[in-house]
Amino acid sequence: MILAGDIGGTHTRLALCELTQGRPRLTAVEIYQSSQYETLSAIISEFLRDKRHRIDAACFGIAGPVRQGRSELSNLNWTVEAIQLSLQIGVEKVELINDLEANAYGLALLAPDDLRTLQQGEAEAGGHAALIAAGTGLGEAGLYWDGADYRPLPSEGGHVDFAPRNQLEVELVLYLMERFDHVSYERVLSGPGLINIYKFLRDTGRGDEPAWLIEPVNSGNAAAISQAAMEGRCPLCAQALDLFVSIYGAEAGNLALKFLATGGVYVGGGIAPKIIGKLQDGTFLNAFTAKGRLTPLMQMIPVRVILNDRTALLGAARRAAMLIQKPDDELA
Repeated sequence: MILAGDIGGTHTRLALCELTQGRPRLTAVEIYQSSQYETLSAIISEFLRDKRHRIDAACFGIAGPVRQGRSELSNLNWTVEAIQLSLQIGVEKVELINDLEANAYGLALLAPDDLRTLQQGEAEAGGHAALIAAGTGLGEAGLYWDGADYRPLPSEGGHVDFAPRNQLEVELVLYLMERFDHVSYERVLSGPGLINIYKFLRDTGRGDEPAWLIEPVNSGNAAAISQAAMEGRCPLCAQALDLFVSIYGAEAGNLALKFLATGGVYVGGGIAPKIIGKLQDGTFLNAFTAKGRLTPLMQMIPVRVILNDRTALLGAARRAAMLIQKPDDELA
């Protein structure tokens, strides 16, 4: 039996998994509000309380950098250590990986219906791939072909400097520089980032804020902005979402160039499935492909949206299965 986790700033997903012909199958899944718990250990204890299964290995995808089996979450005041979890669970094989690394491992377990194609392109056999995911934060990762399988390359690319492409985005950067010490892509490409974009447009006189939206915005409810935009109920929200999606496409294109992701780019995270209609209207792809002399290359790269919200959980389970199935010297 495998214990798998997808540990994010908003939600923590835990699952027990069985191996069927070497592939993990989720048998028990629970979702917790991360902010309601002081530690991951507390959630694990609650999850395992009534379960009497022998666990052979565990893997947790963490929304933050992982170094030497330890991670401090970027958007949650938690420190997670593999050694401590190993002692708690009573399992020797426990691994922490970045959450985008977990998503990357999960790609191999997705069905065709779990993906929505934005650009068909022509995938190059054995070409690198890339993954970008906006949610509570912004995650990025690469994948390289080792001759038999795709292997993830974790990164913290969501925290690189945000680069404006036009005068409007220059003004956005200046607005955010007054509020943050460092303006990263995560400051604009995330749930809080959408709120930042909305407030910028509102505060610079580019639209009127409806009274019914004041409380949701003040409470940090980014979904209220995207929903109002998708439903055509708020022109200011529509502007905010349009700018968000354009920047999202541009940064996905940046990532594709950095990894030369001719094998494809995957768009994950919690936001993309909720705004899939907007992602399909051309705004994302226009920004993705607008790379000057390399535009023809960008038009050949497949771009797909991940619709399955258990992808990271599946990936963590797959990685845990690898801990059992392969010798330690093959896991590096």
